[in-house]
Amino acid sequence: MAFFAWTQDVPIDAEMYGEIADRIGDTPMPGLLVHLALENADKSVSYLDVWESEESCYASLEKVVHPAVHPVLEARGIHPPGEPPRTPATVLEVRFGDGTAQRPS
Repeated sequence: MAFFAWTQDVPIDAEMYGEIADRIGDTPMPGLLVHLALENADKSVSYLDVWESEESCYASLEKVVHPAVHPVLEARGIHPPGEPPRTPATVLEVRFGDGTAQRPS
């Protein structure tokens, strides 16, 4: 299996992330293996996402994530010029709590 992974620093705080996560709820995002939202020392938020494919990533961003993000930003008067840049990441292994692991093929 190949992976599509990236990190991203986003201009939100933990409270805003919580609102976005609540809007997404339990909506399925096919192809998502793991999404980590991390609070940095300066209280900003960073993401680490690992997907089965680039196509599944962008489909879920368009259908699920962006519709949840935009209202939260707009309610606070935040109008970013575009998506913050993503930094590609190379996945060596995804290890799961049940002891199984997947490596890129």
